[in-house]
Amino acid sequence: MRVLVIVKATKSSEAGTLPTEKLQKMLAEMGKFNEELVKAGILLAAEGLHPSSKGKRVRFSGGKRTVIDGPFTETKELVAGFWLWQVKSIDEALEWARRCPDPMPGEEAAELEIRPIFEADDFGKEFTPELRAQEDALRTEIERQQKSRKS
Repeated sequence: MRVLVIVKATKSSEAGTLPTEKLQKMLAEMGKFNEELVKAGILLAAEGLHPSSKGKRVRFSGGKRTVIDGPFTETKELVAGFWLWQVKSIDEALEWARRCPDPMPGEEAAELEIRPIFEADDFGKEFTPELRAQEDALRTEIERQQKSRKS
């Protein structure tokens, strides 16, 4: 199963104000943790995100699309980074999350959220052979594009 592990934003991550000393230590600890994930065959992707002040949202309502510029006010609802993991179960993901270094050193509380990713089988018979074929073709094309970008 694949899971998305979300690093929740904090006031400091949104402000981009982590002191240099703490940032360097946190990056070293996260690098070591990510190495462990790679060696275990779990890590598929991992990225940090810029503060929401550099982002935009698109709101869909009544057929209209409205663009909203950041920053966004509800820090507890924002994402500062993520991992994409391949694990055997949500419990295995939880075990790894418990080993994670503090992603927001110096904050009162940092939070990770673990969310399973939908797989084709989760949709049952509604995910028809035609839809499966379309999904497979898209994934194949994505892989082809990624390979060609690396060349």
